[in-house]
Amino acid sequence: MSFNANDASGASGIGADIATISAMGAHALPVVTSLLIRDSAEVFESHEIDSDAIVDQARSVLEDVTIASWKVGFLGSADGISAVAEILSDYTDTPLVSYLPNLSWLEEDAQMAYLEAFRELILPASHVLVGNHKTLTDFLLPEWDAERAPSARELAVAAAEHGCGYVLVTGVQLPDQFIDNVLASPQGAVAGERFERFEASFVGAGDTLSAALAAILASGTELDVAVSEALSFLDQALDSGFRPGMGGVVPDRFFWALPPGEQPPEGVATDESTHPEMDDANIPPPHARNVH
Repeated sequence: MSFNANDASGASGIGADIATISAMGAHALPVVTSLLIRDSAEVFESHEIDSDAIVDQARSVLEDVTIASWKVGFLGSADGISAVAEILSDYTDTPLVSYLPNLSWLEEDAQMAYLEAFRELILPASHVLVGNHKTLTDFLLPEWDAERAPSARELAVAAAEHGCGYVLVTGVQLPDQFIDNVLASPQGAVAGERFERFEASFVGAGDTLSAALAAILASGTELDVAVSEALSFLDQALDSGFRPGMGGVVPDRFFWALPPGEQPPEGVATDESTHPEMDDANIPPPHARNVH
């Protein structure tokens, strides 16, 4: 079950979750938590959904369907976070993947209230917290003033103080042409994968990665293996990404569905100089699991 905002551009939010979870061979149970007004370049505003409506969406399905994992994205407001946390508290044995997006577009007071509620209510319930290196640093270590950026392990230590088991840190800048993506616990790095830098700006990568991870965990896969599979899926989705409008590139979550011999549509992000090993997108779906 995914809790996320509706993004009419299809780049992020609940639409991205549905596409990703379906591509991984699982069945998505989408709960809309807010309405994002945005295009493929930027977020303009968000309209909250009544917290009772969020609870009713989820409870009506949960009374009928047995779920295997949770994914939390943008929950709209502190009230939305409280509503979702109430539901999660009844299913503590079901793994939760929480994604924290960049919320710089929110007004300062709303952003602070949201982050504080997320820290108190969602983080303790999270098996894995997913986010960009800078976003997680600002959230978990706001007073960090060292010249170097914090490591993934240091972020995991800070997350563990609030009850979160692991962090999956994306976009860690390396001194060469690569960026690192690291799963870490307070004891150190557990798994990860380096990506070559793309000459493109992507929209929806974080939702794609976190939804893929939740879908794989739903099958009972061990976390380190699930993270490696989710990162591989994201890498190929980004490599085949396309630009639907005048803004960022959207990951192609169904990159593997192209007919044999067919090239990706015009405007994709594929660059043979950056991903020579990903030239052939005509591969079968990475997973075929019928899970919820």
